[in-house]
Amino acid sequence: MKIIIAPDSFKESMTALEVAEAVETGFKRIIPEATYIKLPMADGGEGTVQSLIDATQGTLRYDFVTGPDGKIVKTSYGLNVNKKIAIIEMASASGIDLIKQDKRNPLTTTTRGTGELILKALDMGVNHIIIGIGGSATNDGGAGMAQALGVKLLDKDCCEIDPGGGNLNKLDAVDVTYLDPRLKEVKIEVACDVDNPLVGKKGASAIFGPQKGATPDMVVQLDQNLSHFSDILKRDIGKDVSQVKGSGAAGGLGAGLLAFTNAELRRGFDIVKKAVKLEEITKGASLVITGEGKMDNQIIYGKTPSGVAAIAKKYKVPVIGIAGEISEDSDTIYDADINALFSISPGPIDLKQSIVNGKMYTEKLAENIARTIKISNKL
Repeated sequence: MKIIIAPDSFKESMTALEVAEAVETGFKRIIPEATYIKLPMADGGEGTVQSLIDATQGTLRYDFVTGPDGKIVKTSYGLNVNKKIAIIEMASASGIDLIKQDKRNPLTTTTRGTGELILKALDMGVNHIIIGIGGSATNDGGAGMAQALGVKLLDKDCCEIDPGGGNLNKLDAVDVTYLDPRLKEVKIEVACDVDNPLVGKKGASAIFGPQKGATPDMVVQLDQNLSHFSDILKRDIGKDVSQVKGSGAAGGLGAGLLAFTNAELRRGFDIVKKAVKLEEITKGASLVITGEGKMDNQIIYGKTPSGVAAIAKKYKVPVIGIAGEISEDSDTIYDADINALFSISPGPIDLKQSIVNGKMYTEKLAENIARTIKISNKL
């Protein structure tokens, strides 16, 4: 029996690798003779760096960059020196969790720290950068990132504009003369799990601005400013990114990466599945186990469990899903080719207890699933 364990992380409780290890531990108590293959997964959001580090045998590096509010923050990124790959989560440098809720202001927040992380990766001699762009605090179209990489964003007096989406209306010219030339030689893959354009009713400001602290008036202002930004980009560097799918991700960071680098926007899950060789390893498997912290009807829209299940279905391998919480609309999850669904929760418990004891609960659930499989083989 060959069992593939390919979960996403359980937010604030376990990394994807820790979930996989707990499942393996529980199963081995009952079916020790099976072959277990752990493939920590992610879809471009939280945990992507860790999953890709585990998949590529890389290491986690720590450094300091400019945070979204202009203050210095400690951040991390993944690095595989031998394979010359760097893995960056923009949220670790420019993320919404780095600013207290009552201090969030997308008119002033900047992606400069994300650009500084890219520079640090270039300094390490990499030729391949993977960037996850979920969870941003920003709405600046990637302007701050571009400035960190050497781009001059100039006002009518030929002075650099100030940080934040609220200042993009002052932009008069874009000068890429001093853009870091190393970017031309580097493959950049952007893990993006939304297809929103930069501007408009489904754009970065309208859809994601409010969760970053934007009032209705600010949303209108930010959208107008991003539209102005994209017009200047089209005029000065010949790139029209305003309606490209995914260009509105992370407050328009997707657009900035497309405009100033040779980046390719891809589903985060697709990047991770390729790195861990999920499809090749799934061939010939007896069972696949996947999951994430909460299972609800959003699973069917490109989340890790549905991606894993789709590959398993291709090779006619049954799939079991596990989660910390299963929502009331869980019936729709079976439409994502997941054959059975289980919660690790042993009963009515509070969230804190569930997070703290996640590993123990997961091991116990896995043991019980293994016992059920053992019984079913005797029926």
